[in-house]
Amino acid sequence: MDPSGLLILDKPEGLTSHDVVGRVRRALGTRKVGHAGTLDPMATGVLVVGVGPATRLLGHLALHDKSYRATIRLGSTTVTDDREGETLATADPRLVDALTDPDIEAALAELVGEIDQRPSSVSAVKVDGRRAYDRVRSGETVELAPRRVTVASIFVDRIDRVSGRVDVEVDVTCSTGTYIRAIARDAGHRLGVGGHLTALRRTRVGPFGVDSALSLAELDDRRDACLRPMSAVVPSCFAVWSVAAEQDRAVRLGQRIDYAGPSSVGPVAIMGPDGQFLALAEDDAGRARYLAVFAQPVGEPRSGS
Repeated sequence: MDPSGLLILDKPEGLTSHDVVGRVRRALGTRKVGHAGTLDPMATGVLVVGVGPATRLLGHLALHDKSYRATIRLGSTTVTDDREGETLATADPRLVDALTDPDIEAALAELVGEIDQRPSSVSAVKVDGRRAYDRVRSGETVELAPRRVTVASIFVDRIDRVSGRVDVEVDVTCSTGTYIRAIARDAGHRLGVGGHLTALRRTRVGPFGVDSALSLAELDDRRDACLRPMSAVVPSCFAVWSVAAEQDRAVRLGQRIDYAGPSSVGPVAIMGPDGQFLALAEDDAGRARYLAVFAQPVGEPRSGS
C-alpha cells in the first residue's frame, strides 16, 4: 500500500519547503507529497507535510492560525525585510539608542488586531502570473497591495541593545497570510529607525506544535512509522460529524445526504461508525456538500485514511 498520512516536521534553517518535500519523497519512496504553509530558507519550525491522499487536506489545514518566535532588529532596513537581503538604509545610532522599551512595545501593539498589511516584495504572492520574489530578483521594483490579516497577539520576550542596534525577541500569534517580516519592517517604520527580521521559528500551525514535530533525521530513521493517519489527525483540526452505517455507505459513494453535523464556519470532518475519516463536507442548504471524499466504497481497497 502506498504511504498516506501527515508528517509534522521541524524544518531546519537553510532548506526551502520544497527541499523538505524532496527529502520526504526520497525517504518514503513516493512522489505524491505536498506541504501547507511555506517557510523561507532562513526560517525553522513546524512544516505540515501531506503524503498520498492526505495532500488533499493541505489547502484546508493551511487556514489555521499560526504562532512564531521571531527576532526583530531595529536600526536598519533591507530589500527583503530580513537579514538575507541587501541593507537599504541604516538609522542614526543616536535615534536607535534613544528608543525606550515602552516606545518599542507601543509600536508593536499598533500592529495587533485586524490590520491591512503590505506583503514583503520578495514574498510568494503572484503578480501577473509570476512570483513577486522572481520579479525582484530580475531587477523589477515590486509594490504589493495591502491585504487584511489578523494579528492576535505580539508579546515582547526580550530586548537586547548594542550601540546603534536593538534586537527585540517576540512571540506572535496570527492568521494565515500574515508576514512576520512585514511586522518587523512596519514596527521599524513606526519608530522611525527601520527594522528587519533576523530570526524566525514557527512554533505552531493550528493544533500542531513544534514540541511534537520530527527532525529530518528522525524521518530518515523511522520513515513510514512517522506518518500520522488522517483519521487520527482530523478530529483535532475540524469539527466532527459522526454518521451511521447507512450514511457511511452513501458518503463513500459521493451521494449527498441530509446535513446533521455541527454548525461550523469551516469544513466538517465526516467520520464513519468505525472511526474512519470519510470526507470533508459543509452544510449546503440542509444537504451535505462534499469538498473531498477520502474513503473508498465498501469492498474496494482503502487508501490509508
